[in-house]
Formats: sequence, structure tokens, C-alpha cells
Amino acid sequence: MNKPPEQLARETQSWWSTSVIDVRPGDIRVRGYRIEELVGRVDISEMIWLMVRGEIPDPAQGRLLAAAIVASADHGPHAPSAAIARMAVTCGLPLNGAMASAVNTLDDLHGAAGEQCMTLMKRVVERSGTAGAADGALAGAVEAELDDFIAVNGKIVAGFGHRFHGADPRAARLLELLAEASARREIAGLYLRVGELIEASLHRRRGVRVPMNLDGATAAIYMELGFASGLGRGLFILARSIGILAHAWEQSQQGARCKGPVPPSVPFRYTGDRPRQMP
Repeated sequence: MNKPPEQLARETQSWWSTSVIDVRPGDIRVRGYRIEELVGRVDISEMIWLMVRGEIPDPAQGRLLAAAIVASADHGPHAPSAAIARMAVTCGLPLNGAMASAVNTLDDLHGAAGEQCMTLMKRVVERSGTAGAADGALAGAVEAELDDFIAVNGKIVAGFGHRFHGADPRAARLLELLAEASARREIAGLYLRVGELIEASLHRRRGVRVPMNLDGATAAIYMELGFASGLGRGLFILARSIGILAHAWEQSQQGARCKGPVPPSVPFRYTGDRPRQMP
């Protein structure tokens, strides 16, 4: 059906709508703020908060968000995402292709633990029915939610324990900052407490300490700051992209070609049939 040009123009304009940014000739406004007023006055963590949440965080909030991003930026070339970025570069991909390849690996098993932990913490608070007012109610909710989580996902609880570090030094520092912010009443401390109760429960259940790792500590930070649990993976990807870029760029300067995951001198293990002849 033919439509008048005016109607087509109106339909085209209304096809997408956004409250994030308004761009007109000579005028760019992010959440209502002129971009030239933001440049030089807000840092990257504050810009993330503004674009995602709609407001500029207060200084204490911005510091905690920045700390979480810094701690999550990289974990070495042995991390699958960084390794894939480096291999992609040696296969001839430019930086954007290498970074896209790496980010695409940050899925449920590599990159989503923080979001899963945020969801667990959210459910604990919801189940307690007290918004965390009573420690006993929180502890009971922790036990019930851990039972449910383990029944569905197995013994590995997202955000706790680390196969490489044991005690994750990144988490230790972030938890210090959370405790300090709680003491200054900059945050409520509710999700910090939930994390501590989960850690204590896992200790009782297993007989060994299973400390919060980076994902658990950042989950507590993001929940304390009021981020929706569904944003956890996206926030991690933003942070880890810093390290991915660094690895991809460094590899591009080294000049290697078509590097696989291990040197050719290291054989893989063959588990198939013995040599045989066609009948």
C-alpha cells in the first residue's frame, strides 16, 4: 500500500526510540548533557553509569565502579578470550576481528559467573523477605538458595573459589573497598553481607574455605550500586575488552603467523582407532 511521504517519514522516525542520546547537526546530548560539557569532566566509569543508568554517579559510586572495572581488565594470555584474540591476530584478523572473536567467547562458562552470582545474591535477598534487615533471615535464605543453585548447576558456585589463585588477590582488594564504603555508609553493605554468608556456608558444607573470587566481589559491588543483575555480563565484557585490546595489539607487533594454542613441537593426544587397513 502506497503511503504519503509525510506518513512514511513519521513511521521512520518512530521506528527506533532512545532516551540514551540525541544527535542533531552541531549538537550531541547524552542523557540530556551536551557532550562537550561531559568531556574532561567525567571519567570512563562515570560515562558508563550515565549511559546505562541515566545519571552521573556520586564520587563514591564512581570509585567503586572504576575499581571493579580495573580489577576485571585482564587475567593473562592463558584466559580463553585473550588467547583467542592473539591467535586471531596471527591468522591475519585486524584488531576489530580479533576483539570480536574474543568477546564472543565471553558466554555462559567464560564471562558470566559475575552475572550468575548477582542473580544468586538477588534471590537470596528476595527470599529473605526482609530486604536484609535480619541476619538470620538472610542466612536461612542463603542456605535455601545455595541448595537450589547447586541442584541446578552442580558444586561450582559462581563467584566463589578459584582454580588458579586459591584466594583471589583482586577480590581481596575489592572487598576491602566495599567494607570501607560500608563503614562510611556510602553503600548499605547488604550484598557484601550476603557474599560473606555464602562464603561461610560453603566453608561449612565443604570443610575448606571457598573464598569469594573476582566475580563474587564485583557481583557484590554491582548489586550494592544498584545495577540490574542482567547487566553483569555486559559490565564484565566492557572491562575485559581492555585486556583483550592490549593482547591483540601486542600480538600484532610480534609478527607471528598462524599460531595455534600450543607450539607444533607439543603433540596433541590421539584417542581414536589403531592404524588399520581398508577391508
